[in-house]
Amino acid sequence: MTALKIAIFLIAATAHSAWAESMKVTHITDGDTLWVRPAGGGKPVKLRLAGIDAPEICQAGGRAARVALASRVARRTVVVTTHRHDDYGRAVATVHLDGEDMAGWMVAQGHAWSDRYGREGGPYLKLQGRARSAQRGLFADPQALPPRLFRKRHGSCHP
Repeated sequence: MTALKIAIFLIAATAHSAWAESMKVTHITDGDTLWVRPAGGGKPVKLRLAGIDAPEICQAGGRAARVALASRVARRTVVVTTHRHDDYGRAVATVHLDGEDMAGWMVAQGHAWSDRYGREGGPYLKLQGRARSAQRGLFADPQALPPRLFRKRHGSCHP
């Protein structure tokens, strides 16, 4: 991929326009954050999976969430659709592997919560309900604390 295509990808992400591109996963930071680079080469870009909130890395279930996402996408080529940037400078994106939405997969496996939008339960609420009923992953613990509440009580894992 040329520098021009990378620039277009980043401009589209900044402008809140959706832009889909094949990218190679280079690193997984945690259960909802990963680094990708254009499949043809180029500078890595930090992404947050849209629609989910995975446990903080220092929180119960955090390391398992990172391992689950890594086992699924590490060093693989994925299709990234960038929607916007978050407060931490990450591109917020939908990531598909072989047509499967990885955020939905993370929730279905019990490694993340459907991210709430105001009073709404988020885009993966039904998958979360099924994972909770099956007591998969973090939903096996009735005391599991959603990351937004964990951060409110304990702060970020990263000073």
